[in-house]
This record gives sequence, C-alpha cells and structure tokens, in this order.
Amino acid sequence: MAQNEKLAELSSAGVAVWLDDLSRDRIRSGNLQSMVDEYSVVGVTTNPTIFAAAISGSESYDDQLHALAVRSVSVEEALRTITAADVRDACDLLRPVAERQPGDGRVSLEVAPGLAHDTDATAAEAAHLWWLVDRPNLYIKIPATEAGLPAITTSIARGISVNVTLIFSLERYRAVMDAYLSGLEQRLAEDADANLSGIASVASFFVSRVDTEIDKRLEKVGADHLKGKAALANAQLAYQAYEEVFSSDRWSALEAKGARPQRPLWASTGVKNPEYPDTLYVSELIAPGTVNTMPEKTMKAYADHGEPGTPVQQTYEDAASVLKAVADAGVDLDDVFRVIEDEGVQKFADSWDELTESVRGELQDKK
Repeated sequence: MAQNEKLAELSSAGVAVWLDDLSRDRIRSGNLQSMVDEYSVVGVTTNPTIFAAAISGSESYDDQLHALAVRSVSVEEALRTITAADVRDACDLLRPVAERQPGDGRVSLEVAPGLAHDTDATAAEAAHLWWLVDRPNLYIKIPATEAGLPAITTSIARGISVNVTLIFSLERYRAVMDAYLSGLEQRLAEDADANLSGIASVASFFVSRVDTEIDKRLEKVGADHLKGKAALANAQLAYQAYEEVFSSDRWSALEAKGARPQRPLWASTGVKNPEYPDTLYVSELIAPGTVNTMPEKTMKAYADHGEPGTPVQQTYEDAASVLKAVADAGVDLDDVFRVIEDEGVQKFADSWDELTESVRGELQDKK
C-alpha cells in the first residue's frame, strides 16, 4: 500500500504522525496496520473518552467480559484488564516502528482521571499500569496538574516512560519540562551508571480547546478579529520554550548520559469551529522533533488537502504579539487556562465514570 505523500512529507519535516484513537476492532480488522502503512502513523494515544466509545456497543469485548464476569472480578480490575489488553496488542503491532524509531511506536494509557489531584495515587497507578502492560514501547499518561508534576518526576526516576497530558499554559509547560529533567536527575542520583536512553517522554500541549474558550471571551469583548489565533500562538511559543530548555547546560549534562529530549506533542488538533480550516492545527504546527496526534478525521483531511504553513520557528515574534493583543483585549489568560484544565480533568473523569458503568453493566449481563 502506497504511503500518502502529504503525511510522508509531514514526517520528513520532523513531525511524528500519531493516531488519537484505539479500539479492539481497529486492531483486529487490520485498520491500525493499514494506517501505519498508508498514513505514516508511528504512534497511538488513548484516553477514557476513546475507550468509552470503543467498548460501547462492540462485540469484540464479549468473550473477555464473559471470562471476567464468571471470575467475579471487580469492575475496576475488569476495566484495567480490558484496556491494558488493547494497549498491549497495539504496542506489539507498533514494535517494529519502535525498533526503527526509538521514541515512536508508542501507545499511551492514562491513569484514572479521578486521581489527577492525588500525587501518590497517580505515581502508584502509573507504576501498576507500567507493570500490567509490560511493554517497552508504552507511555503512561499523567495529567499536568499541580499534583501530577511530582508524580511525573517520580515515574521518570523509576524508569517509566511518560506522556504528560492536559498541558495548556506556557507556565505549566515549563513546569512539566522541569519535572522531566528532575526525574532524570533523580534517577542518576540513585544510580550514577543508570541508562537513561530507555526512558522516553512527550508533553501533550493541547490546542483547539484553547481557541474554544478564548474565542468565546473575545466575542464578549468585541475582539472577533483575534479569534482563531490564540491557540496556535500559545503552542508556537511552547515550542520556543522547548528549544530553550533542551539547549540548556542542564539538559546537555543529561544528554551526555544518554537522555532523550521530551518532545512536544500537539494534542486536541481536531478543529472544533467549522469556520476554521480543518487542517489548521496540523499545517501551522510543523517543527522538528514534534508529535501531532490526530483524530482519524483530521488525519485524512490533511492527507487529502493539507499544506504546510509557516514553520513554527519563524512565528515567535508574531505569536507573542497575538497573546499580548488577546490579553490587552481583556481576556484573562490565567483564568482561561485554569478553566480548561479543570474542564479537561472533569471531561475525562466523566468518561471514566461512563466507561465504568458500561463495564459494570456488561459484567452483570455476561454472568
């Protein structure tokens, strides 16, 4: 099967193409493999919302649910067994990619969203999920809440590869990079000969949700001319921060020990406003050493008609001007980021609850 030229060119520009979706049907049907072959997909991300959609109404989980039901396992154990099985199978499918491209070929599995504000519980579940899936090309997703930051450091120090999720602000992104570097430093402090090359991390910087919230506020203050610009500017300046941190002396010392940079990952790249180009958050976020995790719809849109925009490294001055203009118009950016972080955690928690209830019902039906 021939590779799509547009996505192949995106990969050549340094953007790793990841699919923001997973299901047992997608794995078993060969669809995921075909996306690797045709769309240059080199990674997969999941979240509670994705699993809720995957399990709901699919017959692919019936045999496993029946086996779990007759063993009278708890709903929580069943849920983790089911999701870990899908992630493990996807890791196996992507293993050849991981062997060719260390850091890619990864599949992400998230800690329970209800733990987002509990450091110790988050770190403990991250370690459990790492053990449960038992694949070197796994990422454990940990939210970038204030409580999540020390859990990131702890997990990295334990040798667990982490996908830090729900990053919205530049300030929090810098704290995430610090948490990663601190974890690597802690690992070296505990074992000066530790091999850091096996640890990988990405930092998932969310995009479209920023525009959704800021656009509402811009409309209220009569600054419609700034709509659809803030999310890209925010992400572009995040890449500038990435370049600063990963060219620092602190990083150089870790790199000399085999450490890999924590790559920026553009998340929430499906356009929510139909007035915007459907490839906006792909075309305008092209930079070396990044990941763009896309819903299938967005990926196919770029494959069909996507065109590269201005390279991110040429946008910093304009991006800073955009965010200043948004703030000058009366939008409280700190409040925006607080609101969308809380909403992000709550959305995943609600999906987790929905998934839990769905599995509970299935277990009862399968007894």
